Amino acid sequence: MDDVRTPKSHSPIALHRELSDVWSSGTGLQRLAAVNHTVIGKRFMVTALVFFAIGGFLGMLIRTQLATASNAFMDAEQYAQVFTMHGTIMMFLFAIPFFEGLSIYVLPKLIGARDLAFPRLSAYGYWCYLFGGGMLIVALLGGIAPAGGWFMYTPLSSSQYSPGINADIWLLGITFVEISAISAAIEIVVTILRLRAPGMSLDRMPVFAWYMLVVAAMMLVGFPPLILGSILLEAERAFDIPFFDPERGGSPLLWQHLFWLFGHPEVYIIFLPAAGALSTIIPVLAGTRLIGYNIIVAALIAMAFLSFGLWVHHMYTVGIPHVALSFFSAASALVTIPTAIQIFAWLGTLARGKPTMSVPMLHIMGFFCVFIIGGLTGVMLAMVPFDQQAHDTHFVVAHLHYVLVGGFLFPMLAGLYYWVPHISGRQPVQHLSKAAFWMIFIGFNLTFFVMHLTGLLGMPRRIFSYPESAPWQWLNLLSSIGSFIMAAGFMLVVLDFVLLFLYGRAFRRNPWNAGTLEWAMPTPPTAYAFASQPEVTARADGLPINRIAAKLAAGKGYLGFVRSRKMETMGTDAVTGAPLQIVVLPGPSFLPLLTAVSTAAFFIALLLKAYPVAIVSLLLTACLFISWTPNEDARQERGPVVARGDERFPLHYESADAPSVLAMKLALIADTTLFVSLLFGGLFLWISAGGEKVVWPQSISLHDVFLVSAFIAALCGAAASHFRMTSVILLVSAIAYATAIACGLFVLRQQYGEVSQAVHGVSVAVNVYLVLHGFVGFILAAFGCWRLSKGYVSDRRRNDLRIGTLWHAHFLAATAISFLFLHTLRAMTEGG
Repeated sequence: MDDVRTPKSHSPIALHRELSDVWSSGTGLQRLAAVNHTVIGKRFMVTALVFFAIGGFLGMLIRTQLATASNAFMDAEQYAQVFTMHGTIMMFLFAIPFFEGLSIYVLPKLIGARDLAFPRLSAYGYWCYLFGGGMLIVALLGGIAPAGGWFMYTPLSSSQYSPGINADIWLLGITFVEISAISAAIEIVVTILRLRAPGMSLDRMPVFAWYMLVVAAMMLVGFPPLILGSILLEAERAFDIPFFDPERGGSPLLWQHLFWLFGHPEVYIIFLPAAGALSTIIPVLAGTRLIGYNIIVAALIAMAFLSFGLWVHHMYTVGIPHVALSFFSAASALVTIPTAIQIFAWLGTLARGKPTMSVPMLHIMGFFCVFIIGGLTGVMLAMVPFDQQAHDTHFVVAHLHYVLVGGFLFPMLAGLYYWVPHISGRQPVQHLSKAAFWMIFIGFNLTFFVMHLTGLLGMPRRIFSYPESAPWQWLNLLSSIGSFIMAAGFMLVVLDFVLLFLYGRAFRRNPWNAGTLEWAMPTPPTAYAFASQPEVTARADGLPINRIAAKLAAGKGYLGFVRSRKMETMGTDAVTGAPLQIVVLPGPSFLPLLTAVSTAAFFIALLLKAYPVAIVSLLLTACLFISWTPNEDARQERGPVVARGDERFPLHYESADAPSVLAMKLALIADTTLFVSLLFGGLFLWISAGGEKVVWPQSISLHDVFLVSAFIAALCGAAASHFRMTSVILLVSAIAYATAIACGLFVLRQQYGEVSQAVHGVSVAVNVYLVLHGFVGFILAAFGCWRLSKGYVSDRRRNDLRIGTLWHAHFLAATAISFLFLHTLRAMTEGG
């Protein structure tokens, strides 16, 4: 029975009050339970800016050390820690998380949604980011920060050359932070594909949504190789499994391959959100429409595709055959084409319009100057002969900063000045804004342009001191002076924003006269974003915002009412944007925070080698995740309910296209990437060791028992939803999973004592992968049984089974492929 009251009985003020009451995140300690995307997005951005300030301070320490020759400001160990943490903070704790936060804040508003698809997942991701980054900062303050560089190259980062827990803090802390990145990627993709405003087809999406869709997809594929590499290196350090030890068949180059499979796409993961912000801001400031919308979308997809073929761009000097080098060199040059397409589209948009030299536009002009120089030096470094001469010099440092600062920092500042009126409800005072820009721009170029010259004069990167006879001393002094000018500029920016929040001019709506939906709401935004959701009938970057805003505030769109004190948003078709379902969102909860605390306990226990505590924490984390799921409303059939007028749609848990099903598919894509990376690592190590020289341990035959039981468990789980006796089959599946886990643990116990070569370690890693995935399969099978017994599952409400089936099918394939992979390697070894 549909219990909705007609929206005609609500005045705009009454509707606002009722929605605010339901969507509010509370005050005081209750704010720790907030899951609303506006709150979480602001937390991400503020935390990222705090990390940026810390990273910038470390950068100042580096420039102070290098300002003069034979400087005793820091010793080698201190410099190594500061250098490592500067790069780590800027790459992992600032750049990507900041635009994650901006996307979490602005993306639902841009696409006409009330919130993200999984608010609790966003909150959990934030706490993981905060705790993981906090681990690294505490280590820095305690003098036990990692010192192997932000890239942690082996064998320098192995236990032989980096004893203590310094490197472990990096490996476990970064892995902890990457949980946040993966969860944000899933959240963003599902939100864009499933929660757009009705009528917003893919070709009507604002261009920023296209950028973030591509970036999130890149994160799902690009981050797992780094996660795998971190796990394998930590396993080597903790359990002496020689994945990267060349004396026992390991290869330091495997780390470089896994790291740069992540590292070079990461450059574009950082740049593309900034480019999306530019594509959104430039047309507004120029007073015209964006030129080449379709070609820009094609260009960014091409850039994302090409970025995964460039990882060897960073490995030209490691001894790779010349034929392979020519391929990667050509790919590195080819990626400039989609980049140039976007730049020319922005320039064409500016030329067609009448841009005003506002503060955001100043930073956009700064971007053009800096990023183009970085792009040109990138083309130079893409050429193998030049790269081999400039490799590991300050020329590379200069290029890196011109690309990342030019491609990220200036667009970030433009975006902040553009969207901070939305966040604060106030317009900039702008007394200090222009002076701050010029100090940053001049200081940056003085700092890093000079590094091109020191690099060409032969100054190596990563050194903490140099002799007085070196020809680059005066250039380093200039560079350090420039860094202090730039730092002063950032201090002015901070002061400028403080003044903005205190004394900025209030405005009613849309100060930039933009045509995107985030301005069709009150500012600062309400927790529910839209009093009712719009129907989009044109491209969503040139809409009549003021007219739309008045209509939505009056409740004349979709869901212009409150139903049973539930938070609802529309779910739509991934391609056409046609309305399909009503997504019921969870309210504030402490569960994400508690789950993140339990996850932090797991990583800290691993760091302290307290493995029983780690196991208990892992089990507790699994239990806390399960506690997210109960929803009493999902135990009854509702049927289609009112969304607007006579239009009725099912609730998401009665729809076959629920967001959670898509989320599981995306999670499995990321997991498959990790699995493929593991198999790649095994094959790489087998070839490196000379396959015929590998002597397999006797316990390899025990794999068969484990793999067969795992195969049966997955087969039963995958088939359960296709038969009437579903609960019985799921119970059999759970028992088979438990048997497989027991067999797998016994196999691992036997294997661990026989590991003598890296290839053997890969077989252990494959079994660990299967045991952990079998554990998840057991939980899903048991969970399916419980949900069936409690009445959560019916002919309409089968999402629990669909999600489980996806996992079981994935595990089934992984088990079969693992069996074939390990036995094929063994057969080729014996054949040799």
